[in-house]
Amino acid sequence: MAELTLTTFVTLDGVMQAPGGPDEDRSDGFEYGGWAAPYVDEGMGEFITEVFGRAGAFLLGRRTYEIFAGYWPRHDDPADPVAGGLNRLPKYVASTTLKEPAWGPATVLDGENLQSEIVRVKDALEGELQVHGSGRLAQWLLARDLVDEINLLVFPVVLGVGRRLFPTGGLPTAYELTASRTTPVGTAVHTYRPTGRASFGTVGD
Repeated sequence: MAELTLTTFVTLDGVMQAPGGPDEDRSDGFEYGGWAAPYVDEGMGEFITEVFGRAGAFLLGRRTYEIFAGYWPRHDDPADPVAGGLNRLPKYVASTTLKEPAWGPATVLDGENLQSEIVRVKDALEGELQVHGSGRLAQWLLARDLVDEINLLVFPVVLGVGRRLFPTGGLPTAYELTASRTTPVGTAVHTYRPTGRASFGTVGD
């Protein structure tokens, strides 16, 4: 059985919207797309290469799938774990509107029965079923305890606006830190695994 892992970029104030470019996602009038670009360095590249090297398949939201489909086929390199993996490994797209994905190999998962479809896919795979980007999908998965591991890359920038990974109303969940590093430009890379519901008490008792 595969593990479902989520790798996401966030700012210091938790924004995950449009890290890669100005036009990646302008929904809700977001004007700060591309905020991760100034912090891309060798350390970040090494970590991302390690993550993609463990991939068995990808689970993507429709928007992220379409963004990737517009870029990665034109930048293919079979020897590169990122480009080679994304272009050749199975991709599962969570969508109620996408009918015929052009960038394969890809399978659209029924959005009306998404949880059972994801469980079925995990049972049939080895390695990691990886989620990259896909903000709304990531929030949906976290709200249903479907994520086995989170790779959180925290960039040294504050935006003040934008869609956040952990919105108000999420499940109170405790996590165990399993790995941590910092890139030369100051991006903090943390890997967490959920350990159950959050617990509460009084400091000093």
